[in-house]
Amino acid sequence: MKNFIVLVAAVCIACTTAFAQTVKPFKEGERAVFLGNSITDGGHYHSYIWLYYMTRFPTMNLRMFNGGIGGDTAFDMNKRLDGDIFCLEPTVLMVTFGMNDSGYFEYNGDKPREFGEQKYQESIKNYQQMEKRFKELPDTRIVMLGTSPYDETVKIEGNVPLKTKNETIKRIVEYQKLSAAENKWEFTDLNAPMTALNQQFQQKDPAFTLCGRDRIHPDNDGHMVMAYLFLKAQGFAGKAVADAEINAGKKQAVKSENCTISNIKMIGKELSFDYLAEALPYPLDTIARGWEQRKSQAEAVKVVPFMEEMNREMLKVTGLKGSYKLLIDGEEIGIWNADELAAGINLAKETKTPQYQQALTVMRLNEYRWEIERTFRDYAWMQFGFFQQKGLLFANDRKAIEVMDDNLEKNGWVKGHRDNYTRLMSEAVRDARKQEIEILINKIYEVNKPVTRKIQLRQN
Repeated sequence: MKNFIVLVAAVCIACTTAFAQTVKPFKEGERAVFLGNSITDGGHYHSYIWLYYMTRFPTMNLRMFNGGIGGDTAFDMNKRLDGDIFCLEPTVLMVTFGMNDSGYFEYNGDKPREFGEQKYQESIKNYQQMEKRFKELPDTRIVMLGTSPYDETVKIEGNVPLKTKNETIKRIVEYQKLSAAENKWEFTDLNAPMTALNQQFQQKDPAFTLCGRDRIHPDNDGHMVMAYLFLKAQGFAGKAVADAEINAGKKQAVKSENCTISNIKMIGKELSFDYLAEALPYPLDTIARGWEQRKSQAEAVKVVPFMEEMNREMLKVTGLKGSYKLLIDGEEIGIWNADELAAGINLAKETKTPQYQQALTVMRLNEYRWEIERTFRDYAWMQFGFFQQKGLLFANDRKAIEVMDDNLEKNGWVKGHRDNYTRLMSEAVRDARKQEIEILINKIYEVNKPVTRKIQLRQN
């Protein structure tokens, strides 16, 4: 028990340290690009972050981009900065690397420490080339993002951990932090707090991990934890969706934070009022989405206090007696007694509310957008992970097809990307897909506007 208490304390310390340097919130008109490897490429964390802004700031004109490519190191990222990242005209650039840079199987060889040192030195040398390029971007805010960890401690049958690999990764993250300080860039770390959470929950369940079945790639719950940690670094902990308090006896709105309360009436045993929030609750997907993902985004709330810290749509009503049925726009939400209403209920937890259902539509549109964007990342992998080395970067011609087909049996990644590439190699197809993304984004910012809701508390 004593060890567990010490571990929990360590988790708190790690999380506090991780957010000692904060990241500025995104602003109106910004273009935020997340540069990374497969964790960014195939992952959801950046999409979950944007979903927060879509629901919390429904009028903010903002764009976020997936800039990840599977298998990339800092060396690979540097080669595609112009053709893949800078061409997106980022006003904010999040930079994360280290998982591939730190190496793999040699950690279980004869000289793991020497191997780790070699990979660390290579990684820093390669990063320094990118650092020079970032310094040439006076109009782009740079954010160093310490990568999610390699989980060495989870018990996975048939998967032997690469011992000390995450130690090398942590050294790379520390160098990122120093680089950020020297260049007056921003920094936040995902590695330390996620490692601490893994170890905390492994006390009860040795098979628990936020880093996926391969110890590397987080499932949807891990990506939501990453989004939570990033949003916390941006200072959103404690920021409510809305916070309303009504004194039923006086028919007065005592509190209306981020919302407007009007037309309060008490007729017989029914209290009613109009409620216009300035934001929507954050919708948590309960379906596992993405290639070979098994967990849902919603499972993250078992691990981090996202609901308590960032997803509170509070309704507090005093001056009532008995129990009351809550209806919003005529839809029955639930029954609460007077004491519970006086203490306050979190409407963001109630998935039946019209505003939550509205937010679900935003979430589904955003997921569709993410799926289309992923096809562009697979196309980018073919360009920068294969054709660039063949001298055929953006050739998109018959010669490219011939070279690709000659390598299908030698390279499983090329084989897996062939179908997608043969579609997106046509500029007209790419343009059509980009237009589809814009249609989805426009639709999101059309349906995400909060509307006035009629709330009734009817004595049960």
